[in-house]
Amino acid sequence: MTALVEVQRRVWIIVIATMLAVAGCGGGDGGGQVRLAEKRLADKQQALTEAQAELAGRVDAFCRTSAGYVTALDRYGDLINETAPTVGDVKDAGADLTEPRGDVIAGAEQVAAARQELATAEKELAEATEALAAARAGASLSPAPSPPSASPSVAATLPAATVNRVKQADADFTAAQAGVTDQTPLRQASERFNAAAVALEMSWLRLLADAGCLSGEQEDAARDYTEAVQKSLAEAGYYDDEVDGVYGPSTVAAVQALQKANDLPETGAFDKATAAELEAELRAKGGAAAGEAIASTAALQQTLKLAGYWTGPVDGTWTPELTEALKSFQEALHVEPTGEVDAATIAAFEHAMAQRSAPPATPSPSPSR
Repeated sequence: MTALVEVQRRVWIIVIATMLAVAGCGGGDGGGQVRLAEKRLADKQQALTEAQAELAGRVDAFCRTSAGYVTALDRYGDLINETAPTVGDVKDAGADLTEPRGDVIAGAEQVAAARQELATAEKELAEATEALAAARAGASLSPAPSPPSASPSVAATLPAATVNRVKQADADFTAAQAGVTDQTPLRQASERFNAAAVALEMSWLRLLADAGCLSGEQEDAARDYTEAVQKSLAEAGYYDDEVDGVYGPSTVAAVQALQKANDLPETGAFDKATAAELEAELRAKGGAAAGEAIASTAALQQTLKLAGYWTGPVDGTWTPELTEALKSFQEALHVEPTGEVDAATIAAFEHAMAQRSAPPATPSPSPSR
């Protein structure tokens, strides 16, 4: 029995020694748990890098696709009140937006999904870093050096609310277009369609800004224009917040108040009908809008800047330099350089835009001899 007990004792010693060896894995390299934590951290770092690359690709594709769509949409926002349209024009306008609309909305959703995947990858990397620190502390090892910090996100944020706002504005635009019939009064049809078009364009611009698609010059132009609108609203008594160039809740509420006071659709978007009512109110007050409304002048400045004829600020102030810039623009359009926004200038500009967007003509095959 004594020999048997001795054998059992030696067996237990071997078992215990083996268990200690497995638990410590020799102890020299920090242990198995540490190596597992290091492997997991490396995997999460790689996943983060891949998520960043995926987001960058999605944002680039979205910016390229949506830019043309918003440009086309802007033409319809200007069409209704800058010309003398018929109800048929309002019913047909925007038909060419139907095909790209699904692509750009899908692109926005893909950017939002990629941004969410990146946020998940960032969170998991942080968790893996904490797990490695805990494993090394448990193994009585010195803390591991911090992993490389994640490079800045391509799109800081693309909130679901911004994407949903675009979807709602798109639905409103479609409904406004469908609601126009042959019996709809022209003025009512124009107001409805333009209000919906401007609201949709503004929601898209917000989305493009959130996605990082706008250049610094474009963001400056948008801010200057919004500042001009805020100044006009403040002078008319609708806006009492800071004039900061941010089209936020205060500006939306002021525009809605103006629209409500004038029986216009309360979209919160500064469309043509809203601008006209604000101009009328400012003229009645004898304010700075006498002659040219600030918002209308700012819109002209922005158009001339995009066309390359205006380098000054978009501040709604009519100056002799602006008159000269408009004359140069008119000469380029081959119309009389009056220095005023007249019907001939508008028609020539729209004709130029139509030619620019038209596909090139396919040459006819030469007749066989």
